[in-house]
Amino acid sequence: MPLTSIYISSHPLPSAYLYTSSASLLITSKSYQLIRDRETENRDRNGFPATASRGLPRHPPALQRRLHLPLKRHPLPHAPPPRRDRHLLRSPLSHTHNLHLRLYKPTTSTTTTFPILLFLHGGGFCVGSRTWPNFHNSCLRLASALPAIVLSPDYRLAPEHRLPAALEDAVSALEWVQAQSRAQSEVDMWQGVDFGRVFVVGDSSGGNIAHHLAVRLGVGSPELAPVTVRGYVLMAPFFGGTVRTKAEAEGPPEPMINLEVLDRFWRLSLPAGETADHPLANPFGPNSPNLKLITLDPILVIVGGREMLKDRVEDYARRLKELGKKIEHVEFEGKQHGFFTNEPYSDVANKVLQVIKNFMSMNSN
Repeated sequence: MPLTSIYISSHPLPSAYLYTSSASLLITSKSYQLIRDRETENRDRNGFPATASRGLPRHPPALQRRLHLPLKRHPLPHAPPPRRDRHLLRSPLSHTHNLHLRLYKPTTSTTTTFPILLFLHGGGFCVGSRTWPNFHNSCLRLASALPAIVLSPDYRLAPEHRLPAALEDAVSALEWVQAQSRAQSEVDMWQGVDFGRVFVVGDSSGGNIAHHLAVRLGVGSPELAPVTVRGYVLMAPFFGGTVRTKAEAEGPPEPMINLEVLDRFWRLSLPAGETADHPLANPFGPNSPNLKLITLDPILVIVGGREMLKDRVEDYARRLKELGKKIEHVEFEGKQHGFFTNEPYSDVANKVLQVIKNFMSMNSN
């Protein structure tokens, strides 16, 4: 699809409410300061503050700390203080694994219902969280621009929790949505929400998870009834393989990823001793399921033209199309990994949002 053919709306960006499963957060126009986030008050068994996603000490010794990349900060549109809904505030995603999610609701007045968008963050299965500013900003932008209810869950990370832990947690997030759909008459928050129009959006490793959700759930996601997943958006999905692609072998390193980082992510996240041809890394590996035999909901794949993952994404889209699957592939020339999530208020982000909006519109009936 030529990018020049994408229509970009010029209407003002509406604001968005933000809810979490454990505390309300106030978003201001001056910054994305989080006024209060009670989930940081969780304690581990030793009494130390624990992160919501991993149950690790919030301020561990330096050698145990995970990587936190420097990220650009963008002002957010004004949003009024969110309403409190105790049913939601008391619903962590998983007590067992100390996982939480955030829920973003647009303030846009509409006579129609809002679809639900499940956003799965990236990070090579080893880093990342719904609390990172880039993913938080991206969810705000998705909620207000589409508009849609956006759910942003955490999932367990490697190497403490190797795959398929992340996939299992994504399934749990959808099962949480299913539970909410059955209780919607009891919770004001869900009024005006269409549980029959759910879309899964995954960034990088989240895109990999989205693919495996599509394969596992099949057309219409019958096991989630009355919830219906209508489609999947894979943003530069993190796929792998033992044979290098041209972009991997010859392409220049990107600011966020290089071959060493990619290889390390796979070593840390795959089941011990497995290679990047494992089915969880390579959709077309020697032991991967035969996708010809599996019916899939519509898939949209988005990638930057200068990404190290570009060739794998192109191959994925081409092979699914050859198998007769409903798939759309959009490449943004000259862009590198994370171009949407790192700058969700940029001009190119506007184009990405329009592509996603068109995809959701075409697959909502």
